[in-house]
Amino acid sequence: MELDFSFLLEYSGVLWRGLLTTLQFVGLAVILGLIWGFILSMARTSTNPFLYWTSTIYVEFFRGTPVLVQLFWIFFCLPLFLGLELSGFASAVIALSLYSGAITSESFRAALKSIENSQFDACTALGLPSGVRTIYVILPQAVLRAIPNLLSNVVSLFKESALVSAVGMADLMYVGQNIANNVARPIEILTAVAIIYFCIGFPLTRAVSMVEGRLLKVVKA
Repeated sequence: MELDFSFLLEYSGVLWRGLLTTLQFVGLAVILGLIWGFILSMARTSTNPFLYWTSTIYVEFFRGTPVLVQLFWIFFCLPLFLGLELSGFASAVIALSLYSGAITSESFRAALKSIENSQFDACTALGLPSGVRTIYVILPQAVLRAIPNLLSNVVSLFKESALVSAVGMADLMYVGQNIANNVARPIEILTAVAIIYFCIGFPLTRAVSMVEGRLLKVVKA
C-alpha cells in the first residue's frame, strides 16, 4: 500500500476549522474549569463539614469516572432534566468544564496547603474580610504555586477533547474521521490529525517543564 499525503491540501481548510472548534471549546472549558476548580478547592479546605464532603464527593466522582461517560450523560440525559436541547458544543463545554474543575481543584488544594498559616493569621490580624483575603492574598499565591500542575491539566484536557467527536461535535477528530470515511484513506488522514494534536500538545508539555524549572529557581532564591 502506497501512502499519499498530497490530497490533504484539499481538506486543509476543513481541518483548520475543526482545529479552531476544538481550541474554542477547550479554551472555554479551561477558563470555567479554573474558576470552578478554585471554588471547589476552597470548599475542600473548608472547616464546614457540608462544604467539605459535598465538594469531596463531587471531585472523587468526576475523577473516578470516564470522561466519555460524563460526556454521554450530559449530552443525552441532562437535557431531559432541564427540558431543553443542548448542542454538541454546549455539551462539550459543560462536560469538560465539570471534569476540568475536578482535576484543577486538586492542583489548587495542594497549592493552598503549601501557603503558610502566617498568611492567614496576618489577614485576620489586619481585619480583612474573607472575600478580600481570598481574592487579593490567597488566590494570587495559589495560582502561582499551582501553575505547573494547571498547565499539565490543560494538556490533558486538550487530549481528552478528542472524545467529543463521539457525540457528533465537529471538532478536529470528528472532521478527520469523516474525511477518512469519504476518501477511504484512514492512515494518511488520521496520521495528519495525530500530528496536529502533537504539534499543539508537545509545546504545551515543554512549557510545563520550563515554567516548573523557573518557579523552582524563584522558590530556591
